[in-house]
Amino acid sequence: MTRAFVFAVATAGVLIACGRATTTELRALPGQNVLLVTIDTLRADALGAYGGPAATPALDRLAAEGVRFDFAHAHAVVTLPSHASLLSGRYPFQHGIRDNLGYRFQPGMPTAATLLKAGGYATAAFVSAFPLHSRFGLNAGFDVYDDRFGETRAPTEFVMPERPAAAVVPLARAWIAAREGGWFVWVHVFDPHAPYRPPPPFDAQYPGKPYYGEVAATDAALAPLFNDVRALARPTLVVVTADHGEALGEHGEEAHGLFAYESTLRVPLIIAEMGGTHETRRADRTSVSSVAARHVDILPTILDAVGQPVPPDLPGRSLLPAAERAPGAAPRPSYFEAMSAMLNRGGAPLTGVAIDRDKFIDLPIPERYDLAADAAELTNLAGRAPERDRALAARLREFNALPAGERRPESAEAEARLRALGYVSGRAARKDRYTDEDDPKRLVEIDASMHRAVEAFAARRVDEALEIYRGVVRRRPDMAIAYRHLAFIEWQRGQSAAAVDVLQRALAAGVTQPAIVAQLGGYLSDVNRAADAIRLLEPLAKSADADPDTLNSLGIAYVRAGRRDDAQRVFERVLAFDPESSVPLENLGMLALERGDLAAARGRFEHAVQADPRSSRAHANLGVVAVRGGDRDAAIAEWKRAVELDPNNADALYNLGVTLSRSGQRDDARPYLERFLRVAPPAFYQKDLNEVAAMLRR
Repeated sequence: MTRAFVFAVATAGVLIACGRATTTELRALPGQNVLLVTIDTLRADALGAYGGPAATPALDRLAAEGVRFDFAHAHAVVTLPSHASLLSGRYPFQHGIRDNLGYRFQPGMPTAATLLKAGGYATAAFVSAFPLHSRFGLNAGFDVYDDRFGETRAPTEFVMPERPAAAVVPLARAWIAAREGGWFVWVHVFDPHAPYRPPPPFDAQYPGKPYYGEVAATDAALAPLFNDVRALARPTLVVVTADHGEALGEHGEEAHGLFAYESTLRVPLIIAEMGGTHETRRADRTSVSSVAARHVDILPTILDAVGQPVPPDLPGRSLLPAAERAPGAAPRPSYFEAMSAMLNRGGAPLTGVAIDRDKFIDLPIPERYDLAADAAELTNLAGRAPERDRALAARLREFNALPAGERRPESAEAEARLRALGYVSGRAARKDRYTDEDDPKRLVEIDASMHRAVEAFAARRVDEALEIYRGVVRRRPDMAIAYRHLAFIEWQRGQSAAAVDVLQRALAAGVTQPAIVAQLGGYLSDVNRAADAIRLLEPLAKSADADPDTLNSLGIAYVRAGRRDDAQRVFERVLAFDPESSVPLENLGMLALERGDLAAARGRFEHAVQADPRSSRAHANLGVVAVRGGDRDAAIAEWKRAVELDPNNADALYNLGVTLSRSGQRDDARPYLERFLRVAPPAFYQKDLNEVAAMLRR
């Protein structure tokens, strides 16, 4: 008998160039195109043009044709808040997005897309990773917002496939080629983000330095796009920057998000005008500006360049005038922050200000650096010149930065996708007062431990990952994400009682975030405690903004309790919240399959595949629909696709192996059956494991 798939639960130092007077002319050309390229997690000092070790001929050529800013900074050190500042021209406390989860861009706030669209431009965005999903609101003003990077991950993986630059850039090129009028295009590429896995030949060219291999691969993928723009009859303003950098172990930080040192705060910035009647600038005429440029300066620069008025309430200044890029230009104080330690780990919020080369970081253990003399920020000057400390602290207070507001609940599926991208997300209670023990510098070991645990589990070193998470829980019993990861691993290895116990201990410790409750409710349903799950989840579901994962878990509990009409209503509610999410579509398909309505089930599963072509669950269940409809060949094809997408999909492995074996194709069946024996958790598949073992012995 074929198995229907289970219901889906969304489970180096910094170089500062002295610079010289800018000679490149950047002109206001009304109606010119605008191309904004953001390269995720790109250190400025990685590029060849900045003296870095990565071979980046395309970006180096672009810098030779325009202006390269040697001292540009972001205002946040994670993806979503930083891009919100780039597009809106506002600081994080103004646009309101303070982390990658739990915030939405304020509806109606002007952005580059909304302003240029109002000016008659066609607008399109092509983004590469989940932190920029349209659900977070940055899609406002775009005619096309292409975020089709899939929402499915293998259930035993923490690592999710990325949509590489080589896949995203052709989409933007095709869209641009079909345009006749003026356009604004934003291309976001994600490749330099961890995990660092450069494709050939860059993997072999950068042995032991995979991050720089990713940077070189990104440059190669972008080269055709820049060449297309050079050939256009209409001139184009090209702006290339990064959302933030990457620590690469500096100051004890593995990646980014915890601190705001120059390794993650300083970004490359290149601005060039190409195409039309522009002459290609010779490399020996490269213009370098060492003024303190900021992300909030990019929107005013774009608007100035296309001849549109700059809203007077924007805090940034246009970089178009040569005087603004030359030595002696008026200082540009820059606010920055890193809120992840507070929001996710219970640490202190980090805010700071940079005025030219003076940098002040406000924490329980304050820091001040002279970047002109100490680019790597090795010597903390705080306390050595109290008057200077007070002056910089006063400038920081002048920003009147609002504290990070409360986050809205997010689904466990959303949190899992960020975890898969290396972000350690969670929820931590706010404190009235933060002490030295809450300083992120005190939490860096915890942060490193969490990253090591994710890497260990991804590498199948399960015992090592479990021990790391247990140690984190002992040290920080208020850290929700450690409980959630620990329970997830216990569940995946078939220790269902241990998984339930972990989450119950979290609740007993006062860690009561909705994601913890939803995860526990889902587990209780699957161990035949549906009534307990319903009691736990129904109060959360009454909220108008109940997160989708809570609702999905409740729907599954209703199914387990035989309340299928209630389950249908809950899954329909989730689908109304996100019509293109594969998870509620798969669950509605399962309900149709249970009641024998093959046509309705097929429709739901096909819609799920359209929403997420990489959904192994949807393909597996299309196989079940096909075999029940008498089409064995179609079923086998769907199950093979499901196993390609997720080699550990136990139900697809079982169905495929058993069907092939019973059809006399025993040699073809054997690898699938053997893999099923290796990956299926005995706690849930013992009967099937016995059957398959006997089948292989015959």
